[in-house]
Amino acid sequence: MFNTEYDVIVVGAGHAGSEAAASAANLGCSTLLVTMNLQNIAQMSCNPAMGGIAKGQIVREIDALGGYSGIVSDRTAIQFKMLNKSKGPAMWSPRVQSDRMRFAEEWRLLLEQTPNLDFYQEMVSGLLVENGKVCGIKTSLGIEVRSKTVVLTNGTFLNGLIHIGDKQFGGGRAGERAATGITEELINFGFEAGRMKTGTPPRVDGRSLDYSKMTEQPGDERPEKFSYTNLTKPLAEQRSCHMTYTSTEVHDLLREGFDRSPMFNGRIKSIGPRYCPSIEDKINRFADKDRHQLFVEPEGWNTVEVYVNGFSTSLPEDVQFKALRSVVGFENVKFFRPGYAIEYDYFPPTQLTHTLETKLISGLFFAGQINGTTGYEEAASQGLMAGINAALKVKEQEPFIIKRSEAYIGVLIDDLITKGTEEPYRMFTSRAEYRTLLRQDNADFRLTPKSHEIGLASDERMKRMEEKEKKSSAFVQFFKDTSVSAEEANPVLESKNSSLVKQSGKMFKLFSRPQIELKDIKNFEKVKAYIEEHNLDREILEQTEIQVKYSGYIEKEKNNADKLNRLEEVKIPENFDYTKLKSLSFEACEKMSKIRPATISQASRISGVSPSDISVLLVYMGR
Repeated sequence: MFNTEYDVIVVGAGHAGSEAAASAANLGCSTLLVTMNLQNIAQMSCNPAMGGIAKGQIVREIDALGGYSGIVSDRTAIQFKMLNKSKGPAMWSPRVQSDRMRFAEEWRLLLEQTPNLDFYQEMVSGLLVENGKVCGIKTSLGIEVRSKTVVLTNGTFLNGLIHIGDKQFGGGRAGERAATGITEELINFGFEAGRMKTGTPPRVDGRSLDYSKMTEQPGDERPEKFSYTNLTKPLAEQRSCHMTYTSTEVHDLLREGFDRSPMFNGRIKSIGPRYCPSIEDKINRFADKDRHQLFVEPEGWNTVEVYVNGFSTSLPEDVQFKALRSVVGFENVKFFRPGYAIEYDYFPPTQLTHTLETKLISGLFFAGQINGTTGYEEAASQGLMAGINAALKVKEQEPFIIKRSEAYIGVLIDDLITKGTEEPYRMFTSRAEYRTLLRQDNADFRLTPKSHEIGLASDERMKRMEEKEKKSSAFVQFFKDTSVSAEEANPVLESKNSSLVKQSGKMFKLFSRPQIELKDIKNFEKVKAYIEEHNLDREILEQTEIQVKYSGYIEKEKNNADKLNRLEEVKIPENFDYTKLKSLSFEACEKMSKIRPATISQASRISGVSPSDISVLLVYMGR
């Protein structure tokens, strides 16, 4: 196998690497997945959960494109919740609590069943590069394996340094060594590198906890699932999480260790995730708060190991233990392992194109935490896109690029390569301009046809999507065409404190009222008969309700997205000389020369580029 020239080599088998390897192999490319430990494929290094605010939308988008994260999440879930259900559907975000061991096992089994995919366990220490083009990898044993493209998904392993109090040691994850050599080589090639930090809480023995003192957090009564396929089913039974709180006593005990905290004594110099701060950071920044929530999350169906979400820390282990024993329900807690912080190398993502290929070396792609992101979902989506584009480059086909108006994945990649990031990047619904269009329920409508066109999404996926679209569109049309009498409508309107009607009217108008839900009018004879005749399932009913109730907002956002996309069509030549435009501001000239935006639209999103700078560009481009 070492004498084979692979189409794609993927380095690292976390969430990004696993999706990259699967997508490249499923597109027919000979693919090699190299990782330091084959037992830890798709390991959930931090919390045992997938999805959440905006992240759940990303998982559904990965599934719609033909990736595996949604399928694995469904098959290994122990609890399902649709978050933000009290808000509009643009905010609904699916999340599952996962069985950590089963999650990694399911990913490995899926990858092993994927044609065109080989595996090898060893540390990659360098790259083979000839004439500005990547040609393969070098391993720590001195083996060279050649390939047409390489995808680096190194996670937190590049020169990883673990901190627990005043102790520090090299490692990419607890119990695993760091990866060395690649950073230094990439810097020699001209890449800019930086350091980031992330952290994780202690894991504890669930048998030592008193759950009767905590608040139970059950899953949804009617759980849904991530995958649009029929390969998975919603959960029939679920495990509960629990919630408890820190206290002023806990905070005082934690403060006793601040002088030994690597965060406060200068040992950690890099920036951690803003939206997932350590417990010491929280009590330092929010000194006015006398308590913080802790979510007590089981790690699987049968294990007693428990994840203490909200207690991420790098304080000395004795301080962690003493403070946690003062939390309600944790009075007799036993540790499985303490929390820790980890520093690692990343490469500012402005050095990439929209395909996640590096600008400096042809055929070399970066995905995941190497690009400065945080979270399994963000990493997996980048891996999927890097794997797709590496495969398409090998096949000499057009690159696969998703716009901001088409997916959260498009927002994520565009944010990274256009704006860069100096702290671990996390996706939120607020980062998307068109979140009413980018809902979790319609990711298949948005993305499956695009993926099917390049050969990744299967015919079966495409057929299911078309069937769903056909049925929901027909049901929407039914409401537009069908009238309801005042006698039938008014009792429902009265029960909902909505204005009564004096004559018959179209159901669409009635259904569009904010107070009226589908469950209120499902018993109208015509509606009931239509649902039964066409055998409409919950997914179709939900899709129809959203399309009816939010039709005005959806149409408005589509028009706004079309305006943005017109600027996407105005291309900027690859080697355009911005210095010849004397009317450009110095900052705009400097930043656009560095980032090299592909379109006017991308240029408009660069920090420091003003509307007047865009006007100058448009005039020059003849617009």
